[in-house]
Amino acid sequence: MALLRSVTRTPLGNALCKRLLSSAAVGRGFSSGVGATEQMSLIRELRERTSAPIKEVKSALVDCQWDIEAAQKELRKRGQVVASKKSSRTAAEGLLALAQSEGKAAVIELNCETDFVARNEIFQHLALALAKQALLVENPSNQVSGIYHMGPEHLEGLKLNLEHPKISGETTVQNAITEVAAMMGENVKFRRGYAMCASSHGVLSTYLHTSPQPGLGRIAGILSLEVEDENSQLDALQRVGSELAMHIVAAKPLFLTKELVTPDALEGEREILKSQAETSGKPQMAIDRMVEGRLRKYMEEVVLMEQKFVVNDSINVKTLISNLSKEVGSSVKIGNFFRMEVGEGIQR
Repeated sequence: MALLRSVTRTPLGNALCKRLLSSAAVGRGFSSGVGATEQMSLIRELRERTSAPIKEVKSALVDCQWDIEAAQKELRKRGQVVASKKSSRTAAEGLLALAQSEGKAAVIELNCETDFVARNEIFQHLALALAKQALLVENPSNQVSGIYHMGPEHLEGLKLNLEHPKISGETTVQNAITEVAAMMGENVKFRRGYAMCASSHGVLSTYLHTSPQPGLGRIAGILSLEVEDENSQLDALQRVGSELAMHIVAAKPLFLTKELVTPDALEGEREILKSQAETSGKPQMAIDRMVEGRLRKYMEEVVLMEQKFVVNDSINVKTLISNLSKEVGSSVKIGNFFRMEVGEGIQR
């Protein structure tokens, strides 16, 4: 040791020791006979295949004697362990993905921890693939039209065929999510999905807000418009439907009509308004009038048919639909609608 200390005191000796120690480390880790150039090539190729951190790529290759196929399998195994450890972390970011076929639309929410991962092309590819898969899930209630919910239990066991340079082949939905979580280094999970079916004669209209590419966004609005006369032209319905889907995203309606406002929601709002009005010190009769007036205002805010139309606020949606019925020469109604936003209801 004394000799080593004395040698390293000179610049030349220090450089020589570093070289010898480096060679020893290489000898311990890379004793397979694979040359340095080939090692770098394998590291680069496996990194491109998996997007795993370089440190993990190198470690897997060393452990597998520089067999790239074995190392890729090893990385997948390690990734499943890492993904499992991260699964308890809050994932409130992500994207909505939408897929549509004739008479049916499905939208899913795929969550991650940061918007950085939500912008990743692999994450986005997975989200779009899940939406297409959700489109194939049958309505559990066997109804011809309507909205139905899909939870993880409806999708995770299904087969999924991915076609991306870094994640491809047939797998299950759950395994694909686990693999992407490992690649991203974050908790990634499928949270929920909804599908809507149109009636035999009508249109489905959709709108995605903050869309990084077609089929993806952070907020979705979907609705169905139904026309009574099956011989009616659908062009006008498609035009108005597109505008209404955008309206739903912007105006955030909770109910389709006043009759569908739940008693609990109405009574809860009445109690809040009454409590606010009582602070005015006015007589009870005046307070009652104030509460009823504010309840009408509440209806205009949360009921789709009562809302001012965002494209033309001189009319409400009810008038818009009435005008559309006159235009097509047949009664038109909104069959269903829903609005969905990434992370809503998740405590951050």
